[in-house]
Amino acid sequence: MTSVRVVVVGAGIGGLTAAVALRSVGAQVEVFEQAAELGEVGAGVALIPSSLRVLGRLGLEPELSRLAAPVDKLWVRGPEGTILRQQDMGPRGTAGMYRPDLVEILAAALPDGVVHSGHRCTGFGQDEHSAHVSFDNGAHASADLVVAADGIHSVLQRHVVQPQPPVFSGRIAYRGVLPAAKIPGWPRYDGCMWNSPGKNFLTFPVHAGELRNFVGFLPADTAMRESWSAPGTPAALAAEFADWDPKLSELLAQIETTFRWGLYDHDPLPRWSRGRLTLLGDAAHAMLPHMGQGANQAIEDAIALATLTRDIPAAGIPEALTRYEQLRRPRTTLIQQGSRTNGQRLDTGERLDTPPPILTDYDIQAEAEALR
Repeated sequence: MTSVRVVVVGAGIGGLTAAVALRSVGAQVEVFEQAAELGEVGAGVALIPSSLRVLGRLGLEPELSRLAAPVDKLWVRGPEGTILRQQDMGPRGTAGMYRPDLVEILAAALPDGVVHSGHRCTGFGQDEHSAHVSFDNGAHASADLVVAADGIHSVLQRHVVQPQPPVFSGRIAYRGVLPAAKIPGWPRYDGCMWNSPGKNFLTFPVHAGELRNFVGFLPADTAMRESWSAPGTPAALAAEFADWDPKLSELLAQIETTFRWGLYDHDPLPRWSRGRLTLLGDAAHAMLPHMGQGANQAIEDAIALATLTRDIPAAGIPEALTRYEQLRRPRTTLIQQGSRTNGQRLDTGERLDTPPPILTDYDIQAEAEALR
């Protein structure tokens, strides 16, 4: 049987994972990225066991083990430093991952020539037999399947559903990383969150514990455009948490660079696929970060899509995409809604529960195999 031809638009975590997973089931894959080179703004992502499991099955475990940072404990404190609770993450818990490390690991798993940078998608069309994508540099690509992994501002989303503007949460976040050596008294593999009504600050280890990821959540009076890389001012961030726990002040004093972005999501979409085009990651289910699930759900999408299209002839792709949407949309809708609810609870200073089983005890590959 001739291999299915796949075009992936977007080379973030979701798009690259999709490319690796689809190649693992025999598809011919090309990835097109609008940026001139691959990369992520230097910040962290928390990978949960379900994501680590499937990435390991793709052969990435050695590099993940080398660069991830297991989060042993998460301390939750009040603004003044009082310990509210301590959560043991356990042997199968969360791992902190530096985003550039994860992008590099995924890209290295693809042969040279699979990823094409400097290609901004401008057009899409399809007929009964194939789909076609065009780019601003005059290039064109044809495929049996087009995967739109092009983010919350997806260009291809409008070819599936009526375009929906991102929904602003009323909050912004400052994020970045700093060398762990600058705060030597901190446990290398512990995370910490300070909670107060309206303001929150989270830090956890990444890059094998050599860096600490940080993110500070704050209310915003006016909406700002969603961005990973809007410049922030360390002094402004420190001022927002002045007179808080001295331990937090110690960390804030060492920050030299930070970025800020508005926190947006989408209302759940009524559909993800049309014909030979499907959405993945933020293009399908942009969510707030208050369950730490944006990257994890994109990874799950990628594995589900690869599993459900394995050994499927080109003519069967539209039907396979119906099963992909049937499997993924209910789960991501729950997590989108849960992320909004957690944000509201953080605003009021309410305690967040430990991660529910929907996150921790889940095997997307097994679920997709059962649906096949």
